[in-house]
Amino acid sequence: MTTIRYTKDHEWLRLDGDAATVGISNYAQAQLGDIVYVELPPVGKNIAKGDEAAVVESVKAASEVYAPMSGEVTAVNSELEGAPGTVNDDAEGKGWFLKLKVVNPAEFAELMSEEQYKAFLETIE
Repeated sequence: MTTIRYTKDHEWLRLDGDAATVGISNYAQAQLGDIVYVELPPVGKNIAKGDEAAVVESVKAASEVYAPMSGEVTAVNSELEGAPGTVNDDAEGKGWFLKLKVVNPAEFAELMSEEQYKAFLETIE
């Protein structure tokens, strides 16, 4: 079963077993505007929860993407290098940034559900 969760920094994580796909939320990409560059981590890198996992640059600003959970990078979305605007078009689908092999499944419970995230967005808009 695949479940999606969110962070207060506007990353999303889709967990399927011990494999997690990570990206930024639709809210985040809308705030950034037109995305022009994405810097992805190397495959094999170990990332702790809360560490910088990637960088996204838009016409407005550059922003770090933080790891929602700890794990080893098993894949990156290399298509973003040539088409960073994919994040604007489909942030929570084809615009994913990286995949992790999760090392601490308990961290998943610390993330917000879609409903909790929507409620959180209402407090900042």
